[in-house]
Amino acid sequence: MTRVSVYARRRLSLVAFLASLISIATLFTGPSSAQAALPTPVSAATARSYLAQLPVRTEDRTGYDRDLFPHWISQGGNCNTREVVLRRDGTNVVTDSSCAAVSGRWYSPYDGATWSAASDVDIDHLVPLAEAWDSGADAWTTARRQAFANDLTRPQLLAVTDNVNQSKGDQDPAQWMPSRSAYHCVYARAWVQVKYYYGLAVNSAEKTALSSVLSGC
Repeated sequence: MTRVSVYARRRLSLVAFLASLISIATLFTGPSSAQAALPTPVSAATARSYLAQLPVRTEDRTGYDRDLFPHWISQGGNCNTREVVLRRDGTNVVTDSSCAAVSGRWYSPYDGATWSAASDVDIDHLVPLAEAWDSGADAWTTARRQAFANDLTRPQLLAVTDNVNQSKGDQDPAQWMPSRSAYHCVYARAWVQVKYYYGLAVNSAEKTALSSVLSGC
């Protein structure tokens, strides 16, 4: 056997050993250690490109009802969408047999606060349901509105301080931005990505506000 082949076999053995260690570690990690990463928004350059393609029109809230967007649906087992996001966005989250978070820590990127009770945390629809209705979701099927309201793939759902989420309400970026200026770029990128993916429009003030933020990213 050549010296090179011996080296190659040793290297493969080392890789296999490291893989086995990772596998064993995974078995013993708690729920929060195995959490999925928060969906990362598109880059600022991509967001600027998407924003340029979004239709611009005035908004109309006629006929809006929050119940037209079925949300916090089952995501398998006992867990609904809210509970899945609490586990994903939290640290050392422990859940009971019904999937409710009974302990953990949650950092809110909107205001920089950290909470140890799930009751202090809301799951924000980054693009609010009413805003989606105003900008095109009124023409959707119920199934598409449900997919939007429970989207775990795009950066549309985020665990944040409850009263901050309530102060945001249904406002768009021309009316409301997170108090942490360090998060403005991420917020604008995520907003544009969600609207682009779902084919939603923007109004002129909203587009101006988003353009201003993205120009500085």
